[in-house]
Amino acid sequence: MAIRTAIIGLGIMGRRMAEHMTLHPEFAVDAIWDLDPAACKLAQSMAPEARLASSPEAAMADVDLVYLACPPVPRKAYAMAAAAAGKAVFLEKPLGVDVDASRELVQALTASGVPAAVNYTQAAGDALTEVTAAARTGSLGTLMGADILVTYAQWPRVWQEAADWLRFRAEGGMTREVISHFLFFAQRVLGPLELIWARPDYPADSDLCETHVAARLLSATGMPVTVMGSVGGAQPDRQEVTIKGSTQSRRISDFYRNAASDGGPFTQLHGAYDDPRAASLKVQLDDLALLIAGKPSRLATPQEALEVQILVEAILASSH
Repeated sequence: MAIRTAIIGLGIMGRRMAEHMTLHPEFAVDAIWDLDPAACKLAQSMAPEARLASSPEAAMADVDLVYLACPPVPRKAYAMAAAAAGKAVFLEKPLGVDVDASRELVQALTASGVPAAVNYTQAAGDALTEVTAAARTGSLGTLMGADILVTYAQWPRVWQEAADWLRFRAEGGMTREVISHFLFFAQRVLGPLELIWARPDYPADSDLCETHVAARLLSATGMPVTVMGSVGGAQPDRQEVTIKGSTQSRRISDFYRNAASDGGPFTQLHGAYDDPRAASLKVQLDDLALLIAGKPSRLATPQEALEVQILVEAILASSH
């Protein structure tokens, strides 16, 4: 039988998941909920068989899985309620913005024993799977660290503007939304990271999120990870992580483009995907079905997401 799913939060991520879950043979979107009637209407067009619930609690009442695509702050309460009711939980990232609250959430999810994962979209993807294997087999030579680079003409990006909370310091910003993905990627390959220093820059309006950020982190074995993010200027989006090895390095651009360099120009290792977002969501859902069935899964664990959140919040709170 299909995994009956409730989707809480019907912004761009919730609607995308609704669309792709309806296409996946192992999932059925049973219930949806959002405060915004317009978002609900759009989601119903993507998952027409789903019932529009009157509240988050009603949406979660008779399902197997709760997917939380709402903004970060309310996720903890919804996730803990779902876990307490024995539902599997799939959360959007970031896990949260309050580290102590997220520690409590991870402890509660662990104690409940329910399947739980966080949607770091590269976790089950070809790029991370292949780079991790190359690092493990020695194809990259000696690992030497990573560079993370993101630049945007504007933040939020045009397609994100409906999610107004993304522009505010309280829950939004590119460090939480994008750089966190690449920190997760780097930790999967290099191991746990420690923040050495960071410098975020904020606009004069203290309510708004960061416009620039720089940071340096180290792995447990001393491999450096450098981070640079900026907003502004007429330019295309640039978002990439480079895993550096002594004989070969890998650059993952836009979450899925996997390129290699042995000292010369980076060369793509695969052809163009027809729909990279669809391919990414398909493999995430494949592994989510494995997780719910009690089988090994490549998805990000709540503990891994907490480790990334600790780094992100420390970066954003730094003044030097």
